This record gives sequence, C-alpha cells and structure tokens, in this order.
Amino acid sequence: MKKTLLISLVLLLSTRAIGAQDWYTNAETAIETAAKEEKKIILVFQGSDWCAPCIKLDREIWSTTEFQEAAKAHFIMLQADFPKKKKNRLSKELQTQNKQLAEKYNPKGHFPYVVVLNPQGNILGSLGYEKTSPALYFKKLMDF
Repeated sequence: MKKTLLISLVLLLSTRAIGAQDWYTNAETAIETAAKEEKKIILVFQGSDWCAPCIKLDREIWSTTEFQEAAKAHFIMLQADFPKKKKNRLSKELQTQNKQLAEKYNPKGHFPYVVVLNPQGNILGSLGYEKTSPALYFKKLMDF
C-alpha cells in the first residue's frame, strides 16, 4: 500500500513539473541565469491570492503550454509576489527582496505589472493584464 502511494505521488509530481512554468523567486539567481543564458527577464509583480487581474494573467497566459513553450527559449521568469492571506505569507527575506524590486521597478504599485529587463537589470518595457492570446502577449514581450 505504501509503495503504491509513493509511486502515485512521484508520478503526479513529475507530471505537474513537466507542464509547469519555471519561476524564479530569487532576483540575484534570475539575473545570473539570464546573463549566463543570454535571455531577457520577465519580472512579474502580482498579488497571487487577492488580485483578480493577476490571477487571470496567470491562468490565461503564464499557465498555458503555448506561452511556456515559447518563453522557455527567450526568457527567465521572475516572480515578485505580494500575497495578503496569512497562509500564503512569504519568508521575511523574500518579502524584503520583493519590496526592493517594487521600489526600483514598480514604484507606483501596479498589479499585475510585467517588466521586461535585459540581463543587466535595465528596463526594456512593461505591460499589465491584457485580454489577449498567449501568442500575442508573447509577441508584445518579445518586441521590447
């Protein structure tokens, strides 16, 4: 019984990992990886448990296989989340980092706010939520 449960759990987790978007939460690691792989950074400011447009952006764009496959070769995905619910609270270190990222890249506090950066951390362009297809959203990000 335990063996069957363990095998089921492993299969479930591996299946989810295949379709999941690879998000960085550590800005320093994301910047280092972007420089090494010569990719742009998509920095997403979101409120994952309270911001309706953020949740729509995740569901309609970030979570789609179409966007994930296209983005994999061009972008490093960096998430700066600002959850409000106690159960989703981030570590103090992550809260501090996200606040610093917001001070630098999102001083007006827009949510969701998507910033495209070069590997050196310079802003190339920004977007918010748009009701569009993953392909068109990807194209806008690539155009920066």
